[in-house]
Amino acid sequence: MKFDDIKVCVFDAYGTLFDVHAAVGHHRARLGDKADAVSAMWRTKQLEYTWLRSLMDRYVPFWQVTGDALDYAFDAHGVSDPSLREDLLNAYMQLDCYPEVPEVLASLKDAGMRTAILSNGSPEMLDAAVKSSKLDTLLDAVLSVDELGIFKPHPSVYQLAVDRLGVAPRQVSFQSSNAWDAAAAATFGFRVAWVNRFGQSEERLPDRPDVQLRTLSELPAVVLS
Repeated sequence: MKFDDIKVCVFDAYGTLFDVHAAVGHHRARLGDKADAVSAMWRTKQLEYTWLRSLMDRYVPFWQVTGDALDYAFDAHGVSDPSLREDLLNAYMQLDCYPEVPEVLASLKDAGMRTAILSNGSPEMLDAAVKSSKLDTLLDAVLSVDELGIFKPHPSVYQLAVDRLGVAPRQVSFQSSNAWDAAAAATFGFRVAWVNRFGQSEERLPDRPDVQLRTLSELPAVVLS
């Protein structure tokens, strides 16, 4: 499938552009055989806390959510190491981007396509990740839910991209590796490419993404005429 009349490609950040498991990956030896389980639980609780805090109307910046989720994962797996906690959080500020990301963004920019991030991430987190991966010259905007005080998948988050970028929803190609995020963006009215990096099952939610990609390398063929 090809999308028509796309004016901007908007990307989720964590899990889509940046590898959320890279932080633990850089300190795997210090966690030993608990590394994968801690990383998976850290991510799971991070997402759960964003959803729950939105429902409870108890917003805090994503940086606090990230620390709270790590504390839960440490506690659940019997890890008590303040220096490792600090090192993991520092590593999360500079997550590795996926290998294809710089080339894909560059090809979109070279073709005249605008690019942006729309993320739950706190502004300082996004700024650090973008700069450490040298993506800052390849993005026209980096939008954080922090200015709204509510996390995805609230519709106001997707509206933020429409308002700030000056486009209609159907002129946005939205990319996310998170199936729930892709479904919510489709419900909002974006054209949606779900980057299903890990072969996940489809969510049973009201709307589905328009296309399913294995990596972002397949995106230019979808959005460029």
